[in-house]
Amino acid sequence: MVRSRDVDAIATRVIASPLGPLLLGAVAGGICLIEFQDPARLERQRNALRRWLGVPSVPGNHPHLERIESELADYFSGRRRRFTVPVVAPGTAFQKCIWDALAGIPYGTTCSYAELAGRIGRPGAQRAAGTANGANRVAIVVPCHRVVNADGRPGGYGGGPWRKQWLLDLERGSSQFPPGP
Repeated sequence: MVRSRDVDAIATRVIASPLGPLLLGAVAGGICLIEFQDPARLERQRNALRRWLGVPSVPGNHPHLERIESELADYFSGRRRRFTVPVVAPGTAFQKCIWDALAGIPYGTTCSYAELAGRIGRPGAQRAAGTANGANRVAIVVPCHRVVNADGRPGGYGGGPWRKQWLLDLERGSSQFPPGP
């Protein structure tokens, strides 16, 4: 468990988005949670953060929450391709390598799980890469939606396949409002 004197609690806020409500979380170092409102997934992600950071999550205000809310609004409107808010993503060494590789996938492009594993020097570890991809707690900013099946189909997504497809379409300039399953 990682404990930090800079982290007293994870400040959280729910915001509206074109994809439904998003739960945001921030600590002193940056944004640590962007998750779709799936109760089972939210509970797993909150528990994981509590284990890694050793602090509870509480509703509240935080400068990083203000910043990510603004950056997400710009992204959803097509005015932002890159996020500048700092990210705090505790995880295993392998997960961090995968999440760093995700951040390197350019806006509007995709790669396969096998390509993702290859990018970190672990060819053949596509299943493990997929598992680490699914453990990402900072959706959209750490663009796990840009990883697709080897045949180019979107594949699974923690927020639901329709959200993944919508995000991919947004980045290709062809999203439809309003999205939906």
